[in-house]
Amino acid sequence: MGDTAQIGKETKSLRFVAAALILRGDEVVICQRKAGSPMGLKWEFPGGKIEAGESPEQALKRELNEELGIQALIGTHIAHLRHTYRSGGAVDLQFFAVHSFEGELVNHIFEDVRWVPLRDLPEYDFLPADRDLVRDLAAGKLL
Repeated sequence: MGDTAQIGKETKSLRFVAAALILRGDEVVICQRKAGSPMGLKWEFPGGKIEAGESPEQALKRELNEELGIQALIGTHIAHLRHTYRSGGAVDLQFFAVHSFEGELVNHIFEDVRWVPLRDLPEYDFLPADRDLVRDLAAGKLL
């Protein structure tokens, strides 16, 4: 009986998210969450929640415009993963490559935004959901 309630709870708290690997040569854009926000000062890839009726690509294009002020050309689907946090909340993450965009990167919501070499990604304190991907990117496994 308890298992059913747990499954229902997980389904309810599963968030669907699209995120971008904005690439320039061997560098990628990473963003640091604002201090004081949930998981503040952790690093992540830009993107956000997929709203009802949106495709992951549409959501990502919208989020990149809201967060960084760019019109991104959403490229190849790179990875799809799920992560369950200790709190019980879960996230379903889809990552897409972005090789080109219009406009200048402007930090609208983050503590910090940086271009970093892929090999240096493990030096940053990423959200737990991103850590396996970060390790694979740094090892040259996905791109």
